[in-house]
Amino acid sequence: MQTIRNFFRAAWSSAEKLDGQTVIITGANTGIGKETALDLAKRGAKVILACRDIEKAQVATKEVIESSGNENVVCMKLDLADSKSIREFAEAINKDEPKLNILINNAGVMVCPYGKTADGFEMQIGVNHLGHFLLTYLLIDLIKKSTPARIVNVSSMAHSFGSINLDDLNSEQSYDKNKAYAQSKLANVLFTRSLAKRLEGTGVTTYSLHPGVIKTDLWRHLNGPQQFLWKMASPFIKNSAQGAQTTIYCAVEPSLANESGGYYSDCAPANCSAAGKDDEMAQKLWELSCRMLFITWE
Repeated sequence: MQTIRNFFRAAWSSAEKLDGQTVIITGANTGIGKETALDLAKRGAKVILACRDIEKAQVATKEVIESSGNENVVCMKLDLADSKSIREFAEAINKDEPKLNILINNAGVMVCPYGKTADGFEMQIGVNHLGHFLLTYLLIDLIKKSTPARIVNVSSMAHSFGSINLDDLNSEQSYDKNKAYAQSKLANVLFTRSLAKRLEGTGVTTYSLHPGVIKTDLWRHLNGPQQFLWKMASPFIKNSAQGAQTTIYCAVEPSLANESGGYYSDCAPANCSAAGKDDEMAQKLWELSCRMLFITWE
């Protein structure tokens, strides 16, 4: 019902400016990440597109600069499927950037065939959750120095079909690409909650969101019947600019300044699944993530 109500609400818009602020967006060379970069560049922020494919990122950066009129847009190499790349990226940011006001963990892989990251993690949990978990950990001190600051995690309504398998997070015993995707998106919601608790009183707030059903490159791994259903639903599917609105809302909406840890959809607070509110599981996932990444983050 909430989704239907939100569908008929007036579209959200805000004239909020971000002059003097620095933003990092992962996976910003295409889809909603690129649209988010364009919007925040128009608001005056310095925008860093953090992307695996640097050639595509350079093209996207040029387009964002031309469309926004903001020259302060750059791209940097970041492969979330490789902890070495994540650490190199974070090291460069911590060395060269005096502040980081908004981190948008947007990059993702969706229902892909079974594969492993450079660190041996199943690709979807590795990129969608563990890669962003490590990135956030490595940038958190800079973010804390840049308050008020926000961390935005792009999840999906698919989280509501997910469960966290602590005994086999990497789906090594059995792999179902849809379940693995849903697990990774649930992990985004739980990470957002855990992070909010740990950052209470610091001036850093966290948000997770469902961007809407969007026609983007993520759909490339769908099978025949899924492609057919997707075509049937086309009239209700958002384009990337529409799909980016809830990310932008979480990043800039002034009324959210004192909210943290929540889940959003259609530019409004939304209900996540019961599993998405399980703080005991959130804590266990946090501890497991730290062990898998060989980090200590209390």
